[in-house]
Amino acid sequence: MLNNEKLHSYIESLFPDRNPLFSEMENYASEHHVPIMELAGIETMLQLLRIHRSSRILEVGTAIGYSALRMAAALPEAKIVTIERDIERIQTAKEYIQRSGRAEQITLIEGDALLVEDAVRSHGPFDAIFIDAAKGQYKKFFELYATYLKAEGMVITDNVLFKGLVAEAEIESKRIRNLVKKIDEFNQWLMNHPEYDSVILPVGDGIAISTKKR
Repeated sequence: MLNNEKLHSYIESLFPDRNPLFSEMENYASEHHVPIMELAGIETMLQLLRIHRSSRILEVGTAIGYSALRMAAALPEAKIVTIERDIERIQTAKEYIQRSGRAEQITLIEGDALLVEDAVRSHGPFDAIFIDAAKGQYKKFFELYATYLKAEGMVITDNVLFKGLVAEAEIESKRIRNLVKKIDEFNQWLMNHPEYDSVILPVGDGIAISTKKR
């Protein structure tokens, strides 16, 4: 069997080089320990959004604006509304968005995603929702914002396999163990949701794709 790491490296080597700004953001995220989507994961998400032809996207969790800008570049006609609560990351995201020349495509809402529903509501409904914020709150994010999803809409959730730890029987760290438990509970809830068809793809750190049942 092919070594998984070798296979992942091979797949990543096939992706075209990102533009200099995106490469800079990737380096910044690595140096400053800012969690951004893994390359295979974000390329998969972007392809899904292209196929879906999403024109209005809500992102829960801006961080430094990397995924919002990648979505804006992949879908030049799309409008992205993105939420972030961390002051330092908000400032960094604003700087990158301004430098990108895509500020007109992106609306950054500042605050806790569980507290800014009123600000988000006026921008909906959305073709797609991307959840990539506090993993312990995934269910709350999903329940809160899926109400603003169009009938044919799609929800994409990142980090649902959490470095493979969801499949581990024993985890030494209590903090990590509790977080993994919450992610597993979310996955179980999502995959058995009566109103959504969902699938989990083992790319990047694991992404879940959910669509409303017809």
